[in-house]
Amino acid sequence: MDYGKFKFDEAQKAKESRRKTQNVGVKEMKYRPKIGPGDFDTKTRLVEKFLNEGHKVKITIMFRGRESAHPELGKKILDRIVEKLVDVAKVESAAKLDGRNMIMVLGPEKKVKPKIAESSNAVEKEIEPSTSADISVEEA
Repeated sequence: MDYGKFKFDEAQKAKESRRKTQNVGVKEMKYRPKIGPGDFDTKTRLVEKFLNEGHKVKITIMFRGRESAHPELGKKILDRIVEKLVDVAKVESAAKLDGRNMIMVLGPEKKVKPKIAESSNAVEKEIEPSTSADISVEEA
């Protein structure tokens, strides 16, 4: 067997295996204990988008000054996030206080597929040409 052909085949197999893998990154979203309802909804919507793309999301509640005396406020916010994303996310790391920050990690639910694949299927369906174009010519 030719060594050059062997190396080429190995490179092709490696390239194909890299193409099939999905890069899972860790995104981070930072909240504050006194967050307003509009900001909360916007940030939570972004977290849901990240999870649907297949990323893990690290949620950080940042405490400043006297806010750190009330970690239950941060826990309440994290509970609201989990409650809102119960069908999309699972808790990988429970909420824990780390200095002035409270941290929790959410991972995508296994049964949820990335929306990228779903949207490409929809595009393929739209592109398919229709073969029902019958042209009839009438003679006078």
